[in-house]
Amino acid sequence: MLFLKQRFSIIGIARSGLAAAEKIKKAGGYVFLSDSKKKESIPESASLETLYDCEFGGNTEKVLDTDYIILSPGVPQSIPIVRKAMDRGLPVMSEIEFAYQIMNKKSKVIAVTGSNGKSTTVSLIYHLLKTAGYKTLLAGNIGDAFSSFDIENEYDWIVLELSSFQLELIKDFMPDIAVLTNISPDHLNRYNSYDDYILAKFNIFKNQTKKQKAILFADDIMIKKYRHLIKAKIEEFSLINCTDAYYKKEENILCVKGKEIFLTDTQLKGPHNYCNIMSALLAVDEVKIDDNTLTRGLKTFHALEHRLEHVDTIKGISFINDSKATNTDSVRNALLSFDKPIHIILGGSEKGEDYSVLIDLLKNHAQKTYLIGETKEKMINSFQNKIVYESFADLETAMRKAFAESTKGDYIVLSPACASFDMFQNFEHRGQVFKEIVKKLKDENS
Repeated sequence: MLFLKQRFSIIGIARSGLAAAEKIKKAGGYVFLSDSKKKESIPESASLETLYDCEFGGNTEKVLDTDYIILSPGVPQSIPIVRKAMDRGLPVMSEIEFAYQIMNKKSKVIAVTGSNGKSTTVSLIYHLLKTAGYKTLLAGNIGDAFSSFDIENEYDWIVLELSSFQLELIKDFMPDIAVLTNISPDHLNRYNSYDDYILAKFNIFKNQTKKQKAILFADDIMIKKYRHLIKAKIEEFSLINCTDAYYKKEENILCVKGKEIFLTDTQLKGPHNYCNIMSALLAVDEVKIDDNTLTRGLKTFHALEHRLEHVDTIKGISFINDSKATNTDSVRNALLSFDKPIHIILGGSEKGEDYSVLIDLLKNHAQKTYLIGETKEKMINSFQNKIVYESFADLETAMRKAFAESTKGDYIVLSPACASFDMFQNFEHRGQVFKEIVKKLKDENS
């Protein structure tokens, strides 16, 4: 059991670490903040120094003078001070584990991870539960940190989106319902191997027993490879086979535990979103939401910003913001979601992926590919003489060329297959810039 009135060192001054720090301070505990970034690059550094003991520009052995260490998800375990802490036997935990330790254990937890689709899935689960009148909060990798809420109080349901980084240091964390949407190569610059990345994802099931539920995508090869590690009761969803939930393509419906869901009742489009819907409906199945409320929840749920978001149509040409597509599997979903000519913008900061896996999809679904960012040379090496492409210095130049080369009925899709940190603050910033350029183009062509 974790006692808040002890000493905590928090490595990484980001939203989850600061949420934990505030919780500890309010309870009367001691907090030491440590970050490798220089003081001037942390906007709130001056105010933080009035609240906590801090160090900037490196992680010294002051970190080790503590009872517990909380490691922000963006900080790898491989850094020297963390290795030294582990060698000394100091407890090192994630903010997710910290929050789970202090939350009201009467609250039930639904946790979702996966390479793609987890934000849409948790948002839909949250929306369905709220529509049904349950006291629910949404936290984790989406929105605010888990520990930033009044989790000492009882909630009907806590819905968490969890990245592989957040799951690396799980000790006791045990969701009542755990969902794994899919597995595809991602964050390979962080892990020693693809298997290490997968095993981090599978930590979501680590402490579950037969009393809890695990929801899996039955079609996923890598999930099949590791599903033997799961001890919980397993339910599956599929696009091709009859499982607990599956897609009836001919009738355009989803069958979930024998209940038929008409896809005309939802604004979410594309096979990947059918998977998200099925996993969400399996997650809330035991909550026993009546059919009318469930249908109302599906009808009133909107696609999330930066995820195949229709921004506007100019001269019959549709602009789609899929900035959240930071890996090749997300791009695959984007390419399969439209049946008209696509002009796709790819590129960004490197995550260690093999872009050649997109060649056949781009040949079959994209009229032309527009390359930007630090990965464009690597993409050119993969795509040369195999698809139609052109490289550009920035996003606006690429968008203007795509617009000039498109005709009525075409789609211009930003679906980068990469992180955003070469040219933007984050994927949200990249998507916002895309939308601002669309507005500029509309003003120029109105």
